[in-house]
Amino acid sequence: METTKYKLREWRLSDVASLAENANNIHIWNNVRDYFPNPYSEEDGRQFIEMVLAKPAPATDRAIVIDGKAVGGMGIVPQTDVERISAEIGYWLGEDYWNRGIMTAAVKEMTEYVFLNFPELYKIYAPVFDFNLASQRVLQKAGFEREAILKQAAIKNDKIIDEHYYSILKM
Repeated sequence: METTKYKLREWRLSDVASLAENANNIHIWNNVRDYFPNPYSEEDGRQFIEMVLAKPAPATDRAIVIDGKAVGGMGIVPQTDVERISAEIGYWLGEDYWNRGIMTAAVKEMTEYVFLNFPELYKIYAPVFDFNLASQRVLQKAGFEREAILKQAAIKNDKIIDEHYYSILKM
């Protein structure tokens, strides 16, 4: 499978239009947390990017850029208290770019970035909806292992669903 060239970089306010264009998709929304807006407007994009840019360094959120346009995103949420050595990773990619190996490569790159720039983190994990087989394959190809299936742990589109819990440890 040929991977389309992409760049993983920090978000910019100039990304608002391409962010909204690619994020405004029910097929993406069906696979992410409910706080991800649907429909996704340019104002939603502007608010997101402003929030991300206000965070302290190092950056926890990155844009996936192809041909100069932000077509996806990924980020980590460092945990607190006794889980402060772990971070949750989340990601999405515009539907026009699916099945090209982009997300697997980007998850690998983000994992390396996180372990290099956040020395306190030893584990990155991702809960994935049971029906999102593509995301499960992305994580497996990126070196993550399925640790557990959390039975009836989430609700999406008014259906109670299992979540598959994947993780990778710092070597």
